[in-house]
Amino acid sequence: MIAPITGKLRKRFWLDLTCALGLGTGAGYAFWYGVHLKSVQKQEEYYLKLERLKRQSGEV
Repeated sequence: MIAPITGKLRKRFWLDLTCALGLGTGAGYAFWYGVHLKSVQKQEEYYLKLERLKRQSGEV
């Protein structure tokens, strides 16, 4: 007769949970600093350019 394996599911759960949180946090930081902040910077530069053009055309 084969003895039941006890405690394996619990150990695997904590490993899976720890890996999921770690990888999720890493992916979140990678997205935030790799994609999001660059797109926000491009957007800010565009609106700054529009503001400069608006001021320049208003002075003429």
